Amino acid sequence: MNDQPRRRPAKPHRRPKKDPVRFLAFEALRAVDERDAYANLVLPPLLKKARAKGDFDGRDAALATELVYGTLRRQGTYDAIVAACIDRPLREVDPPVLDVLNMGVHQLLGTRIPTHAAVSASVELARVVLGEGRAKFVNAVLRKVSAHDLDGWVEKVAPPYEEDAEDHLAVVHSHPRWVVSALWDALGGGRAGIEDLLEADNERPEVTLVARPGRSTTEELVKALGDENALPGRWSPYAVRMAEGGEPGALTAVQEGRAGVQDEGSQLVAAALAAVPVEGRDTRWLDGCAG
Repeated sequence: MNDQPRRRPAKPHRRPKKDPVRFLAFEALRAVDERDAYANLVLPPLLKKARAKGDFDGRDAALATELVYGTLRRQGTYDAIVAACIDRPLREVDPPVLDVLNMGVHQLLGTRIPTHAAVSASVELARVVLGEGRAKFVNAVLRKVSAHDLDGWVEKVAPPYEEDAEDHLAVVHSHPRWVVSALWDALGGGRAGIEDLLEADNERPEVTLVARPGRSTTEELVKALGDENALPGRWSPYAVRMAEGGEPGALTAVQEGRAGVQDEGSQLVAAALAAVPVEGRDTRWLDGCAG
């Protein structure tokens, strides 16, 4: 008899499965890094193209938007966390790998996506865009990251406030040190004021639509968005807020120019100017919102 242990048959090779949402988010992050592109200019055309191909619905667009903006918004903090989980300087990690890692960290620490789903989806994305070898590296790093929540990691990676206040705030609130310094100088005061300002600056902005008077209504926009994704404006009677984000350009009223994206402050300025009595001929107008 042959006493040699029987070798297990090798697992059949499985081709990586492309996740359209995370692949699109990765494309947007690469454009920002490689071309210094603005995310708010890069993302809408990508979403529009995905919708045209039938790959995306509203929930997909909302998730892709959160992955892109959330990853960029907390990039400074996530870089520090990733640096604590690897055995090399962060600058030696290839930028595409770091984009996949940071997007995975955001899913783990900044969203309600379950841990196993965040890790497996990130590893699968890495297999598609980076290859098998780097996917294993992504898997190992994200499993280390999953050991703590965001507060736990910040406590570990941020230098003590007493030793370096600006660097502490830069890591905790994900702002470049020079921005922290400039804001603190402009604001003055102690720690509480600058922390409140930095926290407010990291709040996820809402997309606000305007129903242009006489051309659209807030009721039309609410119906198009669905009750779960539509909130009334706080101050403007023409405003509808997109609670879950998404792609405003997919709405018919926006495509036809009967509605648009406009913050409520600008809407109120326009409404106030429209209420001012006009003397003489109504031939020249000054765009106060542009100022």
